Amino acid sequence: MDFSLSDDQRLLQESLARFLTDSYGFERRQAAAASSEGFDRDVWASMAELGLLAAPLSEEQGGFGGGGVDLMVIMEEIGKALAVEPYLATAVLSAGLIEALGSETQKEAHLGPLAAGERLYALAHSEPTARYELSHVTSRASESGGAWRLSGRKAVALNGDSADWLLVSARSAGDSEDEAGIGLFLVASDAAGLTRRGYPTVDGYRAAEIDMEEVSAEPLGTAGAAFPALELATAKAIVALSAEAVGAMEVACDTTLDYLKTRKQFGVTIGSFQVLQHRMVEMRMALEDARSLAILAAAKLEAPRLERERAVSAAKAGVGRAARKVAEEAIQLNGGIAMTWEYPLSHYAKRLVMLDHLFGDIEHHEARFAALREV
Repeated sequence: MDFSLSDDQRLLQESLARFLTDSYGFERRQAAAASSEGFDRDVWASMAELGLLAAPLSEEQGGFGGGGVDLMVIMEEIGKALAVEPYLATAVLSAGLIEALGSETQKEAHLGPLAAGERLYALAHSEPTARYELSHVTSRASESGGAWRLSGRKAVALNGDSADWLLVSARSAGDSEDEAGIGLFLVASDAAGLTRRGYPTVDGYRAAEIDMEEVSAEPLGTAGAAFPALELATAKAIVALSAEAVGAMEVACDTTLDYLKTRKQFGVTIGSFQVLQHRMVEMRMALEDARSLAILAAAKLEAPRLERERAVSAAKAGVGRAARKVAEEAIQLNGGIAMTWEYPLSHYAKRLVMLDHLFGDIEHHEARFAALREV
């Protein structure tokens, strides 16, 4: 199988890598993460100018086709830079759901400003009691006279505090665990009855808790039929996070190798000790295992549902385990300096550990993979 990138994908990768290397150093990343919004608006505008925000969309909507490999190329570079901009929340999750479910009028009204970087969007789907179960939705949607209103609570909405529009899941029919009856709704950030509480996450990103009390909303597509699109959007998000983890793991491995080559103990570089060489090799092996799983999941995004979901769950579990291995080894091999705030590696390690807890952790996806094999 040929894993080489196309000319367009290689150009995209090189352009993004050059931009992030030249304009997005660690100090700028830290300043962006510490800001009130949790990211840099100028960097976001530059990403829009490079066409990155439109890239996950289909060619009909001005994108690159929305393929898994294109997404992986972008997210791997974002992972290398540890970029905190809301690419996953806006360009991957929200854009994909609007394109999949929205009417032509809704696509025209929202996708253009999104791709231009003029508006931010966030998905508010997870709930406090969901425990990673995608179909667990207790927020309610009620319709009266053609107007829809939402009530309920959402948890850990990525970049939900800075979004101009929220895509909120709510149930118009069925029990709390049913796949049928879940709809997706557009909610303006200034809607009456909507309360957002934003906060920084452990790894320096942003999320929000959202409360709704009879909030006015506009349905995306047919009310109650959004679950298949949510499942596909989550699969894309997992591919994106897997690629981001691969990029971050590569930097962690390179940083650790450089340290082993320069740090001296007993008059020699510690990289000359065979036991440390073996541990460095194990880190690289974990990285390549993760890369293979991420590539497979990216390639399966267009496959039939069960095949796609098995590959996605396998990737999420395998990449999560590899990322934890690399993070722990990097901290140990770099010694005390790896625990300091000023040393970039500590932030890569935190991000690698926390990636496991987005959209299902190792244990959740191992169990899900086993269940899907029995179908």
